[in-house]
Amino acid sequence: MGAPSLLSAQQRIHCPQCGREIAADEQFCPYCGVHLGLAAIVGEREIILSQLDQETDLAVESLVPRLGERLVQKGLITEAQLQRALDYQRERAQVGEKIRIGRALVRLGFLDEETLDQAIAETLLQLQEALYQSNVRLQQQVEKREKQLQKALNRLAELQRVKANFVASISHELRTPLAHIIGYLDLLHDGDLGNLTEEQRRAVRVMQNAAERLHLLIEDLIGFALLSQGEIVLNPQPVAVEKLFSEALAPLRARAAAKGVHLQEDIPRGVRVLADGEKITWVLRHLLDNAIKFTPPDGTVWLQAASQGFQVHFMVEDSGPGIHARHLRSVFEPFSQLEEATHRRHGGAGLGLALAKQVLEAHQTTLEVVSKVGCFTRFSFSLPKVEPDER
Repeated sequence: MGAPSLLSAQQRIHCPQCGREIAADEQFCPYCGVHLGLAAIVGEREIILSQLDQETDLAVESLVPRLGERLVQKGLITEAQLQRALDYQRERAQVGEKIRIGRALVRLGFLDEETLDQAIAETLLQLQEALYQSNVRLQQQVEKREKQLQKALNRLAELQRVKANFVASISHELRTPLAHIIGYLDLLHDGDLGNLTEEQRRAVRVMQNAAERLHLLIEDLIGFALLSQGEIVLNPQPVAVEKLFSEALAPLRARAAAKGVHLQEDIPRGVRVLADGEKITWVLRHLLDNAIKFTPPDGTVWLQAASQGFQVHFMVEDSGPGIHARHLRSVFEPFSQLEEATHRRHGGAGLGLALAKQVLEAHQTTLEVVSKVGCFTRFSFSLPKVEPDER
């Protein structure tokens, strides 16, 4: 089931390298020749690093001299007298008496009370003015920083559009040659281009399966590019639950049988939900495809839907290896793969669950996952039920 088209001849973007306006479906800038996909990635990295490197001094500066330094500057005491008062302050602290520098100066006879009070008052006034000026500068710095961040966010959004359009453009171009490959493989398998030996037929079937997997990955890429721009549009209609599962399972039953995976279905008949049937079928297909892919031979995949009040709860569970708790949050991240790349046994671009999550969020529901390592993984979500008298 394909994703809707993303690109339009009227769409325009800006080249990340030269800034010139170009068509959205370009792969290389016609002005500077840069590779748009790579330029967008580099541009994003530069913006993120530049924002991390920004240093904005939002601390209140110490613009007012300390009291002792101020008294020295005004000629009321000498440097030697200030040092003697500081030594006296430390001496008293050692015996548990806390004394301020001004009081130490008075005790030592270097300063009288009236002069000290006047110096403190002047210092407080100066400090008040300094704090006011500092606050003005801080406000100016905050406003400047906000403008810088907004500019960076706008630039990142533009670069993300460039990346999404690039992915969609490449994916669309892959569709045509892949369609030819799939078409001729079907002709070969059906014997329309001549008789095949059993061994040749098996080889063709392997190629058909590989081509189908590639087709699904391309549709995932197109769908992700579409959803990443927030352009998902729903067409909610009452749709039968059994129809959703039937259409989702249709292209996967043969794969499950070939792998020896058992399908156990508990799907109510006559129950309908309000949803975009095409997109929910697409979500179920991804969940079922993953379940079959990760379930070992002679394992089981359970499909279930059950009415719960005004909702219908959907569930796809497999008896596969499970997902460790520390990885559960990352399963919905785009391009996420739980297996190490060098040891990966299963194909996939890591887009299916990210797409499924976004489609369900557009339906105002949540895709949830529960798993136990070595036992099972279960994905579930709910949709509003349509009562029999509702049209």
